[in-house]
Amino acid sequence: MLHRDTHHGRLGFVHVARVVADDDRGLLLWIARGAAAAIETTTDARGPRDMPSFVAWEAAPKQMTLTTWRGPGVLRFFPAGADHSVWFFFTDDGAFKNYYVNLEESAVRWDDGATAGIDVVDQDLDIVALSDLTWTWKDEDEFAERLARPDLYWVPDEAAVWAEGHRVIKLIEAGDFPFDGTWRDFRPDPAWLIPTALPAGWDRPVVARI
Repeated sequence: MLHRDTHHGRLGFVHVARVVADDDRGLLLWIARGAAAAIETTTDARGPRDMPSFVAWEAAPKQMTLTTWRGPGVLRFFPAGADHSVWFFFTDDGAFKNYYVNLEESAVRWDDGATAGIDVVDQDLDIVALSDLTWTWKDEDEFAERLARPDLYWVPDEAAVWAEGHRVIKLIEAGDFPFDGTWRDFRPDPAWLIPTALPAGWDRPVVARI
């Protein structure tokens, strides 16, 4: 399955993932180190954080650049109907490292037969929670910079993003699912092959949101 980050109908990234679970709790994906990916860059190969400002990034000509997932393997959980995902980061030797809460518009699924995926809209504000469930906000400055340019930004409701973040923080502090230890001992099946190429249709049009 493909996990695609989108904004204004553009692709921000495309990652090839393996479906670990898909049930009434939500969708759980595994992205292995070395798995094929594509990321949006400028035509001279810079990313948004290589640019002097969000305005400069949006104005620059762009392309999708083929690459691979370079970090240790990561689990990504998309709770059903929720405006966030929870990423489980692990160390190189497979030990649980931390949770990363990605605030985003809830995933929209698509299925073209041979290729299927989810499209999300990242809202930039994030939360990092450690194994002891202490937490911190992440990227508040980036969120504020982009909110100052509503003509360019894709987040229409700042209050809704903060509210979703505070809702997740309550789950973290209470140690409620999925912050209750579930999947922290996850190990991928060593027989799983690592996808080294993006499938045909990876760059299909972004799913329209209703």
